[in-house]
Amino acid sequence: MEERDGSIPLSPTLNPIHGRKRIRLSGKVDRRVFYLAMQATFNAIIIGVVAKLLIYLIYFITNVSFYGKFSFEVSGPAQNHLGLYVIAIPILGSVIVGIMARFGSAAIRGHGIPEAMEKIILDESKIPPLITILKPISAAISIGTGGPFGAEGPIIATGAAFGSVTGQIIHISPAERKILLSAGACAGMAAIFGCPLAAVLLAVELLLFEFSARSLIPVALGCITGGAMHILLFGREPVFAMGPIPVASAGALAVYVGMGVVVGVLAALVSKSVYAIEELFEKLPVHWMWWPAIGAVAVGVVGYFAPHTLGVGYENIEALLRGHLPLTMVFSLCLLKYLSWVISLGSGTSGGTLAPLLTIGGALGSLIGLGLLHVFPNLSITVTTACLVGMGAMFAGASRALLTSIVFAFETTGQPNGLLPLLAACIAAYFVSFFLMEGSIMTEKIIRRGVQAPENYEADLLQLHLAGQLMKAVPKGQEALPPIGEDESLSACVQIMGKMNTTSLFVMDKDHPTQVKGVVYARDIMQYYSEQKEAESAYDSPARTRRWMVRARRVVNLHHRV
Repeated sequence: MEERDGSIPLSPTLNPIHGRKRIRLSGKVDRRVFYLAMQATFNAIIIGVVAKLLIYLIYFITNVSFYGKFSFEVSGPAQNHLGLYVIAIPILGSVIVGIMARFGSAAIRGHGIPEAMEKIILDESKIPPLITILKPISAAISIGTGGPFGAEGPIIATGAAFGSVTGQIIHISPAERKILLSAGACAGMAAIFGCPLAAVLLAVELLLFEFSARSLIPVALGCITGGAMHILLFGREPVFAMGPIPVASAGALAVYVGMGVVVGVLAALVSKSVYAIEELFEKLPVHWMWWPAIGAVAVGVVGYFAPHTLGVGYENIEALLRGHLPLTMVFSLCLLKYLSWVISLGSGTSGGTLAPLLTIGGALGSLIGLGLLHVFPNLSITVTTACLVGMGAMFAGASRALLTSIVFAFETTGQPNGLLPLLAACIAAYFVSFFLMEGSIMTEKIIRRGVQAPENYEADLLQLHLAGQLMKAVPKGQEALPPIGEDESLSACVQIMGKMNTTSLFVMDKDHPTQVKGVVYARDIMQYYSEQKEAESAYDSPARTRRWMVRARRVVNLHHRV
């Protein structure tokens, strides 16, 4: 074997130019991205139909449960005349949900996004097909019998399951299956709320944790299709239509920033209380199948005194934004809706978080706005803008989906003058939440199970550096190794190593493709990767670096010890 500058003739099968195709990096766009985009679009059409059927099913169960009639017409539990019997209806619905979870699938419990994140991180984005059927049915039963949840959580979970199942059927890689899962989940959100851009941002901030064309194109097309299905099946008007709001003055912006801080503190307390209630239920000496029924007692009791806290309550959000609710009802939506929702969700029933967070945040913003105007009548704020700001800030502080919360509030209300107040308040709430919570309402559940959820976006260092940076002289007597170009990325190197079951590669001279210039070893790539990670963050510990190395080895699937 020649030294570094030696020339080694290679057979055509090993020639880096004639014998093998250059590996495409994982972030590049190719035919597979086109296929994924077409699959995501097709899935979004199906998910849009499922979203409409879910809404119909919720209305049907509501009419049967509270009014004793078989009808699909729009209806809510608030107008019932059942008296004390109303307490029994949420309990009965929760018993059915508990039985479905016990004998069908326990994965239908919860509000959807944490479960989807856990599948992405731990189980190669594989969700059991049964969830696609059980999740919307269980959610419709829970909500239709008075559960204080929104329909968006169940349809997000259903869309994620449908995307995952199609990814399992067509036998694609886990990375590609994650894209279909995310596209399905966010297409469901776009179909319910008509907010395709916010749905794309939700995928980036909570599911994909990457911003590449390979993932963004299929997800965006899925969300656009979901938005089109919303127009086709639900209408063109914003979901939470409200009157025009004025342009915020500099003084008003300062007030909205202060509101964001207050709402951010309360958002952290709301998130913590959900999991505190969960811990209390885990201490009960009864099977978890019965926990939803126990939690539903609180739903029924609260619903008896405040019927408008029952069910989805999208009409409550719109009424808050229009400023049409009396003060007592605003207060009850802030406090009693919170109590009903946090106990029910903590019991492990099937439901969502977004609509309750919007309701609680909107009511809280309205109360703060009314209080400030009562004390300082000359303030240039409006109650409707304060309500909008409270909604967005509660969403941002609880979920830490900053961009999603801002764009979502804009798309669902159609108020461009609200963007600046939303940006100010949501960033304040987002900032405060980091001091008060380790995770968010979306990630705390999986963090408590020992799963570390991603917190930010990071470039793949193996893709950003070339093999030539790590090549070494070829040792004498070295057996023939697979070749790779000098300008190939380290990421492509480890892909080839995993595929060919080797831990080293020849590095070929870029000017003379038949000449070996050096060797690159897997152990050097891993060491370089861990050193770069350590240099990026001064607080990185040796244990953290070891975790990165273990993760890198798992990702590239090297079979040899490196």
